[in-house]
Amino acid sequence: MRFELPKLAWEANALEPAISSRTIEFHHGKHHQAYVNNLNSLIEGTDFENMGLEDIIRKSEGAIFNNAAQVWNHTFYFNCFTPGGNGLPSEDLLDAIHKNWDSFDRFKKEFSAAAVSVFGSGWAWLVKDKEGNLSIVKESNAGTPVVKGLEPLLVFDVWEHAYYLDYQNRRADYVEALWNIVDWEAVSSRY
Repeated sequence: MRFELPKLAWEANALEPAISSRTIEFHHGKHHQAYVNNLNSLIEGTDFENMGLEDIIRKSEGAIFNNAAQVWNHTFYFNCFTPGGNGLPSEDLLDAIHKNWDSFDRFKKEFSAAAVSVFGSGWAWLVKDKEGNLSIVKESNAGTPVVKGLEPLLVFDVWEHAYYLDYQNRRADYVEALWNIVDWEAVSSRY
């Protein structure tokens, strides 16, 4: 199976000013594409060649895992946003957030703190476990909650390539801007 770079659901400039078209062109068009290309090269002629992406992630390690997880993580990331955002989570998801964090604002504050505090490069995830309980998970590098049996609902990418062109070293400003473009309909549908 050859993997392809997924098309974005919006134009490269659609998330401005939170994320510029220049960042999208580099992040999606260059970095995400490189992970796809690397993965295709690495799995050619191996047992992974005919597996789906999540199976590869669960059964691989090293370079194959890193590239497969980065393809999956980035695809998920780009599907967490919509131009201008769209309000709040669904009533069910909002109730679960309130149950865990007492308020939506407190959840956002804790999620943002997790994203900002990832050491080096990585990800901040809102996930649910098999019982439907929510938690915030930080992952380094190509880490993904998929391997832990957790179901991702939302992710913020805090690799420098996700924000450096727009925010330089101001990760907190980037994280704050992402809240303005979250696609809560998509996030809620995963809950």
